[in-house]
Amino acid sequence: MRRLFGIYSRYVLEWPVAERTVMAIAMKGFHPLQITVVKMNKPFISLCPEITRTHALTLMDWLEDERVTCYLSDSRHVSRSIEQVIDRTQLPILTHLFNRGGRFFMAYDRHDAPVGFVRLIKTGSNCEIVLVIGDSDKWGRNLGARTIREGMKLAFLDMRAEKLIAKIHPDNARSLKAFQRSGFQLESETPTLKSFSMTAGRYLQCLREGTVADATEIYITEIDKARLESLIALEQGPTVVELEHELERAIVVKPQQVPRNVVTMNSRALLQLDDEEIEVALVYPEDADSSAGKYSVCSDIGAAILGYQEGDAIDWRVSDRTRRIGIRKVLYQPEAAGDFHL
Repeated sequence: MRRLFGIYSRYVLEWPVAERTVMAIAMKGFHPLQITVVKMNKPFISLCPEITRTHALTLMDWLEDERVTCYLSDSRHVSRSIEQVIDRTQLPILTHLFNRGGRFFMAYDRHDAPVGFVRLIKTGSNCEIVLVIGDSDKWGRNLGARTIREGMKLAFLDMRAEKLIAKIHPDNARSLKAFQRSGFQLESETPTLKSFSMTAGRYLQCLREGTVADATEIYITEIDKARLESLIALEQGPTVVELEHELERAIVVKPQQVPRNVVTMNSRALLQLDDEEIEVALVYPEDADSSAGKYSVCSDIGAAILGYQEGDAIDWRVSDRTRRIGIRKVLYQPEAAGDFHL
């Protein structure tokens, strides 16, 4: 059991990061941080903390693939350890078992299919990241690079790590490039291991400079940002992490300078939610009433649309599934209307 849940930090030394995925599996067509100009073709990954029996069976399949485990020293034992876990308990949810010694997340693609996993192991103020794209059919789609970014988001904005560490075999040239292009810096090296790190301060700097995000630019007013920062200090949860991430990467402007077609706080907008058209108002939590179309900025939809402009479209995790949200039209914006008191 300990081999599976207690020593994942060792795995990163063994998995062929650059040749199979960003952190563990050979992907010969993998090009880290290659950004396409077509929004729909950008890689998308969401990390979900709930681990079910079905997930465990999927993990067993991945870890029985020699292409995945060829650099994993405990490869003969890992799949068996998962099988023992399944045999010993009939519980449908196994999250607590996978979170022993760290936090475990399943990685989902745009179509809500599990494609890999991430494990974050925090020791003191530092955190180590281990990530794998286990679905070989999805190799070569740049999902690994995107998973690095999602892992950084959780490590720094949720777990509040001061430093995130990635340990990589020196022969994995593409992996080394992926982490370096994501802002990681070489910290130490031996003939069998290169250790890269990213500090919280550097992460926030890169986020603000747009070097670790490939999403569309968003805008937020100085007043909205100050109010939302105060709100974040009092709230918790996955959506608050997403909201903080959006605030950190946003372009901050004076209320009088924000473009008229941007969704600001207390704006009303017409959205395209997959095949459904809905009208929403973006409000603070105390004013929320989803039955009246008033969505809190701390809700999935609310955090998703903040700062985007008419014509923008994004993929976002809403109620445990990925939705495509398009900003059809900004119907009312307080700043455009001169209502700066809102």
